Amino acid sequence: MGKVAIVVAVNGGMQKDRDGAKVPITPAEIAEDAALCAKEGAAIIHVHARDAEGRNTGDLAIYEDIIRRIRAETNLLVQTTNGIGVRRDPKTGEQIWPSDEERLALLNIDPKPDLYGIAAGSMDFWHPEGGYPGETPYINSPNFLRSTLPHVYKSGSTVEFELTEVNVVHRLSRLADEGIIDRNASNLWLLHGGGIGNTPPTARALVYSVDEQQRLFPNAKWGVLGAGKAQFTMAALGIAMGCDTVRVGFEDNIYLPNGNAAHRNHELVAAARKLVESIGREIATPAEAHAMFELPD
Repeated sequence: MGKVAIVVAVNGGMQKDRDGAKVPITPAEIAEDAALCAKEGAAIIHVHARDAEGRNTGDLAIYEDIIRRIRAETNLLVQTTNGIGVRRDPKTGEQIWPSDEERLALLNIDPKPDLYGIAAGSMDFWHPEGGYPGETPYINSPNFLRSTLPHVYKSGSTVEFELTEVNVVHRLSRLADEGIIDRNASNLWLLHGGGIGNTPPTARALVYSVDEQQRLFPNAKWGVLGAGKAQFTMAALGIAMGCDTVRVGFEDNIYLPNGNAAHRNHELVAAARKLVESIGREIATPAEAHAMFELPD
């Protein structure tokens, strides 16, 4: 087995301070967390932008400030997302997702991120611990992916396909049949989740999902994400099975393996590093993750 790159998703689009966990909101706070996470062994940082009120935003200037500050403090690879985050109507409380147009505008961030995360399918989004208490339809149409992917690949970035449900692997296979994705590429990255929506954080679900990926995309890299207190269960399963990346951080979870809430993101990174090492594997440096995903110099 190769080395494991630790991804830290530091804030998400909805998460707030709770139980002593301090979620970084401003560009300065995100950069400070990035530096702490880098010292504990993170290789990649996944970020969402927030406005002055702490609400998720697609404001390119804020994303650009975040990226510049992170790169001034660390050599972490920076990953942005097409998700932005859900919003609540102040009058009705209804959860509303940003438009495709706002999400596609994130392709214009400059300086460009190193990596780009894409929810590869639709789902009933449900994650009480992450700020999503009710099931909310999260729509990612095939045409949205067809619009997004050519721009990302042209920029030299690598896409992390977040598998919202196991069946999404088959959607990606259809896109490969169309020539939009190279199914034999070795820098494809599929992220297998558990505990968000309708995918349980279980060994059986993960084994099936990874088996389908390896059947359809034989050379792809893969990682794991667990929501809430399932974060380290999924991490342990993935690390033992040979995953290339493991994701932790306050976007998905605030709890350490012992059940206590972490105060800062770097505590979760440290716990992930210890878990990797306890299973006899090594963590990847940012430079090694750069090579893993065959990013341009």
